[in-house]
Amino acid sequence: MLSTALTPHLFPLHKTGNHRRRRPEVYPFRADVVRSSSSVQEIKKPSPVSSDERRELLTSWESIALPPVKAAKRVVLVRHGQSTWNAEGRIQGSSDFSVLTLKGESQAETSRQMLLDDSFDVCFSSPLIRSNRTAEIIWGSRTEEIITESNLREIDLSHSKLGLLKNEGKAKYGAAYRQWQIDAPNFNIDGHFPVRELWERARSCWTKILTHESRSILVVAHNAVNQALVATAMGLGTEYFRILLQSNCGVSVLDFTPKPEGGIPYICLNRLNQTPSSPVAAGSSAGRKASMRIILVSHGTSQNDGEGGIPFSRDSPMNMLGVIQAQKTAELLLDVKVGSIVSSNAIASVETATAISRVQEAADCLGADCVPRYVEIKQLADLDVESILKQTKDDSTRFQPLQSGWLRGYEDEITRALWDRSGVAWKCLLDELSKGSEPQNVVVAVGHPALHIAMMGHCLNLTKECLGSFHLDAGSISVVDFPDGPSGRGVIRCINYTAHLGRWSIPITRPTLDDEDF
Repeated sequence: MLSTALTPHLFPLHKTGNHRRRRPEVYPFRADVVRSSSSVQEIKKPSPVSSDERRELLTSWESIALPPVKAAKRVVLVRHGQSTWNAEGRIQGSSDFSVLTLKGESQAETSRQMLLDDSFDVCFSSPLIRSNRTAEIIWGSRTEEIITESNLREIDLSHSKLGLLKNEGKAKYGAAYRQWQIDAPNFNIDGHFPVRELWERARSCWTKILTHESRSILVVAHNAVNQALVATAMGLGTEYFRILLQSNCGVSVLDFTPKPEGGIPYICLNRLNQTPSSPVAAGSSAGRKASMRIILVSHGTSQNDGEGGIPFSRDSPMNMLGVIQAQKTAELLLDVKVGSIVSSNAIASVETATAISRVQEAADCLGADCVPRYVEIKQLADLDVESILKQTKDDSTRFQPLQSGWLRGYEDEITRALWDRSGVAWKCLLDELSKGSEPQNVVVAVGHPALHIAMMGHCLNLTKECLGSFHLDAGSISVVDFPDGPSGRGVIRCINYTAHLGRWSIPITRPTLDDEDF
């Protein structure tokens, strides 16, 4: 059976009482004026923190442990739909003069349909208009009221820069704007560090979210704060700002599972940035043009899945569902021109890679005189991890379905071997990316979900202890952009995208703007 990210009623239906919408905290404000294309708006600035408070903020979020949970919780994060200032390319921050565009309303409606069957107990929302309106659309006819949380507001930037077009900010502030682009965690403006303060706010939000009695929680907020929520939940610092993208109405899913001994729960990023837009359409990553990309494709389900064998066995061909998954993935990748395809030796991986290659070759051959474009498939033994996983002696690990955090159940020697093998595989992919003859090179890697989970860990400079912190489904894709080339840092565009497979099947509307910018 196809595994899904948000299986309806995954947790027992747990109703909570009605919640009154809470008023956001009030800050002392100073008013300044900035011009918008449509009107003159007042931009209000929170009063600055003291120097002692600033020093505390540098490390305070790191010292705040996530609270324990008594039962499994799932938290679904959604960024607001496209806003008027998104569309105009204006610096938005925590200002509240931007509203949803018609496209933004449509994106929110698509997200509502994506989440229609999920039994949420409660919704937390940023107090800003664009986010609160998105929450209202997604929440729909549910009777529980939305809890407004001030700390979910977008990153606090300088009042003098809010409302400026991005090219105006670059021209007016020069070196400061450049630091904001390339070294945001150390960006200091008007006596405060916006990214560091955002991380501290995100930890505070997790305390409120995880101590709430609900087990299935919707959170609707903004690009930067949702990045901070994902990062702080996983113990990642401010250096991961702009590395975990959040597009307009992109959905990210985090699972929290209590440990037997108590304390900080197990945390698994089940999904990152499932977006109403195509995950592979042209666009930018962290505000920069993405010319090189690695697309990780988990091969489809195989014939022995669910029959007592190791999931996704290398010796088993795909079943009918797997064939459908491979074909749908191949069709999704028509949005990109694939340079090369790298596959493990597993039968299902080779079958999936072949399906992608055939569709790519036919893509440019719709005319009568067109010559098919050959897309090379390379089979690499370094991408084979099934032989490692089948060495497990734990039958409960061998036979269980691929659930959130499933790699956590393997023995230490297995995970160590998996981590070492995946490190070699990741280097092979980076080498393959650098071989492209064109400046825009896309490498597709087809393999076992465990391999791709581990390679994402290497991409993010994590350790093997991260293996239980990610989840992938059969037939899913994950996208890593390299705006600075293969030697630069990878930017995660999405993880475990499955909308093309039928679950969360939605009309794909390609973005006309860089939706992940703010």
